[in-house]
Amino acid sequence: MRSIWNGAISFGLVSIPIKLVNATESHSISFRQIHTEDGGRIRYRKFCELEDREVTQGEIGKGYEDADGSIIPITDEDLSSLPIPTAKTIEIVAFVPADRIDPLQMDAAYYLQASGAPAAKPYTLLREALKRSNKVAIAKFALRGRERLGMLRVVGEAIAMHGLLWPDEVRAPEGVAPDTDVTVRDQELDLADALMDTLGEVELEDLHDEYREAVEEVIAAKAAGEALPQAPEPATGGKVLDLMAALENSVRAARESRGEEAGEHAEVKSLPQRKTARAAPKQTGGKKSASTAKKTAAKKTTASAKKSTAKSGQGTKKTASKSTAKKTTTKKSTPRKRPA
Repeated sequence: MRSIWNGAISFGLVSIPIKLVNATESHSISFRQIHTEDGGRIRYRKFCELEDREVTQGEIGKGYEDADGSIIPITDEDLSSLPIPTAKTIEIVAFVPADRIDPLQMDAAYYLQASGAPAAKPYTLLREALKRSNKVAIAKFALRGRERLGMLRVVGEAIAMHGLLWPDEVRAPEGVAPDTDVTVRDQELDLADALMDTLGEVELEDLHDEYREAVEEVIAAKAAGEALPQAPEPATGGKVLDLMAALENSVRAARESRGEEAGEHAEVKSLPQRKTARAAPKQTGGKKSASTAKKTAAKKTTASAKKSTAKSGQGTKKTASKSTAKKTTTKKSTPRKRPA
């Protein structure tokens, strides 16, 4: 790996010659700007505004613009002779537990490579001291025109350094959290807990950039004159109104994706019961309920008896009416005898 900086680690009175190499690399696909009408490349040319001509890279230097607009030229020699100890040295200033470092401060990562055989012994000493202490080293160093903060830790058999943002470069999360009062029920937390357990862990090595792969497929298809791959239909999900139902469906879908039985229920871990100041229910409640039940039953019995009596009366009246009607009909149908 190509080094981007040469210097030394200052560990008290011990100096360790090292080379700084990038620990990460980008695999993102880069595009060129083109003229959409004919596909011609769009390039940026650097012109000197005083001479109105294009200049080469070798003619370009650095300058600081003062408040009145004047430019103060600054050369690499000016920066190399800065009166600070970190110009060519990674100066370790403290050793702290790793959990003291806020992940928001993490920046670029580098490997510190021992430079030559004389650096092997002190390099190994620092590495083993970091291992045994279970701590990380906080250091200051200068790179690319400014002093930076770094964190040294052991990765395998090497020492890695993470660039850190200065504490005043990390913004406070003001206005980010919801500004409304929200109550989360224990049942919702239990289901969220079950969903976390169902999703389980993942090997980070198994994760890959699907977006980059899809872009590569599009590029290959266009180069070959083939049809572009079609995007899958988006999931048609309605607006989630019931959080509990959404959590239950999520647990079920996660279990199915892991090849588990769809009918099985995820284990829901109940949260510890919260202590409340509610008074115990009164014992007289049962007596009231019993007396109320008796009264209700008595009312129902009386109502049923009344209904039965009413029905019986109606039936008797109907029978009597029918009998009367029959008698009347019989009398009308009998002819009267006339005298001879």
